[in-house]
Amino acid sequence: MAALAIGFWQYSRARCLQIGAPIICHVDTTRPMVALSFDDGPTPQGLDAILPVLRDNNAHATFFLLGSEIDKHPGLARRIANAGHEIGNHSYYHRRDMSFALLSTGPEHELQSTSLALRHQGLARPKLFRPPYGRKSPAITAAVERQGLTTVTWSFEEPSTSDPKAYARSVIHQAKPGSIILIHAMYRSNQTARAALPLILRGLTEKGLRVVSVSDLMAAGRTPG
Repeated sequence: MAALAIGFWQYSRARCLQIGAPIICHVDTTRPMVALSFDDGPTPQGLDAILPVLRDNNAHATFFLLGSEIDKHPGLARRIANAGHEIGNHSYYHRRDMSFALLSTGPEHELQSTSLALRHQGLARPKLFRPPYGRKSPAITAAVERQGLTTVTWSFEEPSTSDPKAYARSVIHQAKPGSIILIHAMYRSNQTARAALPLILRGLTEKGLRVVSVSDLMAAGRTPG
């Protein structure tokens, strides 16, 4: 029983593995493109910092949003869409225990509620889903399939540093064609990532990499699985 529990825990955390449905953590492409993605929110302070920097650098991104925050801040999801960016589903409450659900209907309710929150804002049903903490379970996978979503994680871990320059250097160094980059920049505690964002975009451009949404990157190459 202990071995089974350990195996399930390791599977739930595997960034590029999902049993029963495709999962995307990178895209096979020779084109000089990377996808930029933001998790959580939307929040006013996050978008005020992120959107102008993306615009000034001619960059596009995918925002994996929480349904609870969409409902809390009416109009912010539309602001993202109107700026030309993609919106994905990141669950409604970002519950840590979603990954422990084996046969529960909880994950499906979370996904449906977020899609409904977007519909109430006049926006289309998302096509992409990023599980909270990147963790999966049979119930989450089944819900993703029934909702017609594609699970997307990320290519490398977000830097753990309080220095914006070090944060940016780490992202730029690891990025290569087909990478999916994850950044948390929506909340007050994410100041380092917000400060690093202009440096990241400038460094990726200097490296010859164009910054696009996840769906645009998927369209430019072959996705695993």
